[in-house]
Amino acid sequence: MTAMPTTKKPSCEDCFFRQNMLCALKLDGPCPTYRPAERGLAPERQLAFVFRCERTTAAYAFPQPTA
Repeated sequence: MTAMPTTKKPSCEDCFFRQNMLCALKLDGPCPTYRPAERGLAPERQLAFVFRCERTTAAYAFPQPTA
């Protein structure tokens, strides 16, 4: 069995805002706006959306009612 890689727990000292003297909060732990300093302000990479099947050209996939 292989050991899981350990990840460093976020701390205020590692935050981009703290290191650039932009933080005005005095909290015990990292705040909701925490950004890792080594990444700068670059956003997290998001997953790409891929369609699994061909899209229909109709507005609705259900048959229209006949009255």
